[in-house]
Amino acid sequence: MRRLVRVLVLVALAYPALVIVLGLAYLAVPPVSTLMIGRWLGGQGAERSYVRLADMSPHLPAAVIASEDARYCQHGGVDWTALRDVMEDADEDGPSRGASTIPMQVAKNLFLWPGRSYARKAVELPVALFLDLIWSKRRMIEIYLNVAEWGDGVFGAEAAAQRHFRKSARDLTRAEAALLASALPNPFRRNPARPSARQRAAAATIAARVPDTPLGCIR
Repeated sequence: MRRLVRVLVLVALAYPALVIVLGLAYLAVPPVSTLMIGRWLGGQGAERSYVRLADMSPHLPAAVIASEDARYCQHGGVDWTALRDVMEDADEDGPSRGASTIPMQVAKNLFLWPGRSYARKAVELPVALFLDLIWSKRRMIEIYLNVAEWGDGVFGAEAAAQRHFRKSARDLTRAEAALLASALPNPFRRNPARPSARQRAAAATIAARVPDTPLGCIR
C-alpha cells in the first residue's frame, strides 16, 4: 500500500512537470498525440505530415473554428459558460456532451486519454489553460489541425486532405474544408470524401457560420 501511495505521489508530481516541459518544447517542435503514440506502440501505422498553418488553405482553420469553437478568439482556453451548462445537464455517468474548446481538445490529444469523465475533465481544464497561456492562438490551431484524427490512423490536415481529396491541405476549397470540419466529431463514421446527405447539410451549416465567426486572432 505504501509503495502504491509513493507511486501515485510521484505521478502527481511528475505529470505537471511533463506538461510544462513538453508544452514549452512544442512551441517549436512538432508534437505527437497520445493516440499516435498508442498506435506506434501497438505496431499500427499513423499517417501524419506536419504542415505550418501558413501552408494550409485558410478555409480549413476558419471552418474548424466555426464548427468546433466559435468563441476561440475570445476565451482563454476554456469557455466557462458552455462548460457550466454541460455540467448542469450531466448525470451520474458524467457529461453527455463535450463543450470542449480547441485548447481543451489539444490538451486531451497531447496529454490525456480518450473518453468522457469528470476525472479527465478535471485534468484537462488546467492543461488547456496553461497551453492557451504559453501558446499563441495561431500556434494552438496549427497544432490542433496537425494532431486531429480524420480516420483510422489519419492524423492532421495534410494526411486528411491527401486521403480524402488527393490534394495538399494548401489546396483545399471552402467546401472541402467544411466537409473535413464536419467529420471531426466522429471521423470513423463520417467520410469527407463520401459524405451522407446529413453530413453535407452539416458542412453547409459550418460554411455559413464562418463569416460570423471571429478569426482575427489567427491572422
